[in-house]
Amino acid sequence: MKLTEKTLSSKTVFDGRILHITVDDIELPDGTTSKREVVNHPGGVVIAALDNENNLLFVRQFRYPYKEVVLELPAGKLEKGSTPLENGKRELLEETGAEGYSYISLGQIYPSPGYTNEIIHMYACKIKNMGDSRPDEGEFVNLEKIPLNKAVEMVLNNQIPDAKTQIAVLKTAMLLESGKI
Repeated sequence: MKLTEKTLSSKTVFDGRILHITVDDIELPDGTTSKREVVNHPGGVVIAALDNENNLLFVRQFRYPYKEVVLELPAGKLEKGSTPLENGKRELLEETGAEGYSYISLGQIYPSPGYTNEIIHMYACKIKNMGDSRPDEGEFVNLEKIPLNKAVEMVLNNQIPDAKTQIAVLKTAMLLESGKI
């Protein structure tokens, strides 16, 4: 069965600093038409940074859409003109003050494919050295170190609701266990 949908037209309904929202008229595989509301996003990156004792660096920050403080691995949106890895290194340094080495890709995730084209690139690294964090203007974060095995328990006990963090923590643990990190 053919599954592809064809875009017939697209209308921008919101053009913000980060998000660009369109309403698209589409043709379904059976030839009928429908609409799709799409949140266009530049993409993001998340870094699982391990120190020599296998502690991960986390940040806590207020996430306005949820109206709560969320525990996450260092992450941010992609900036034009640099690669996802370059963006990840920048975010790690800004949010934690850490510089990493031996970066490996943990792959990509589609956080919500039903309505956004956002792709999050995931990496793991070892921490080379720690300095002072340099958050962006208007960004307020608290740094925490959490042992990897405790972070895995926290994911499994639903204490870390952030999807990108859950996936990166679990993949990092599996790769460390198999000797690939």
